[in-house]
Amino acid sequence: MGELYRLAVSETTDGARQAVIEYNGQLLPVDAALGERFETITDLQPLLDQWNEVDTLIADYVQANTTAFSRGGPVGEATLLAPLAAPGKILCIGSNYHDHIAEMPIPMTPTYPYSFLKPTNNTVRGTGDSVAVPRRVSMMDWEAELGVVISTKCQDVTADQALQYVAGYLNFNDLSARDWLASKPPVGVDWVQHKAFDGFAPMGPYLVPARFVADPQDLPVRLTVNGKIKQDSNTREMVFGVAAIIEHASSIMTLYPGDVIATGTPAGVGHGRKPPEYLSGGDEVRVVIGQLGELVTYIV
Repeated sequence: MGELYRLAVSETTDGARQAVIEYNGQLLPVDAALGERFETITDLQPLLDQWNEVDTLIADYVQANTTAFSRGGPVGEATLLAPLAAPGKILCIGSNYHDHIAEMPIPMTPTYPYSFLKPTNNTVRGTGDSVAVPRRVSMMDWEAELGVVISTKCQDVTADQALQYVAGYLNFNDLSARDWLASKPPVGVDWVQHKAFDGFAPMGPYLVPARFVADPQDLPVRLTVNGKIKQDSNTREMVFGVAAIIEHASSIMTLYPGDVIATGTPAGVGHGRKPPEYLSGGDEVRVVIGQLGELVTYIV
């Protein structure tokens, strides 16, 4: 397994994007481990496209050069961006925690992973970014979720093989507009107005390689709003675990490196509270899952 490192994308002093390795609170450019393998690494996507080889090279470098990070820049002085600026797709799983199903209440436990897609070129945000309450939305909600990032093109994989196709994990906040969930449209939930507004997919700040997550079904999930704990659960509450989700998703569509799967949210969302609570301008939302760092979103 080796020394824990995490991958991120930081903003340079001239406003450019730079892929970095975080180790022990210090950052070094990924170039330090990979040399001139890539011309310019401004996003994690090029690494994911060659993940099996790149992951080993970075792990070996960190193991042999831990002292080099003392010359790196402190994380606290860096501006971290979304690890992936535009994933190929964001597949979200709904109603996937037993405790969340109980709080909503959802009339039945799904018999297969219930899913929907989020657009990528308008929703993705990084830690510390602001997200505006959409003009027509009065019921904006939070959802802390474990994000799974695919490493290798795959189709029709079985659950016992599925984790081999995971590059790593990240925090994900599946921001939601409950207005159209509550109004019960004639053809069911309007998933576009529910989930697809600008900024509704904050993620990061890190991609933690799968080698450091021994069991994705045993990770604490916590979300706070303005410092108050709203969600405090564990991924063991999932109805369908990561492996089962990948098996199901890959039976429908080919998964590609850099695709993100948001695996559902536990109890504690605003819409399930009595009385309900929703986000408004000035709120600060923080998501922490295991060793994945802290994803901060400011609501404006």
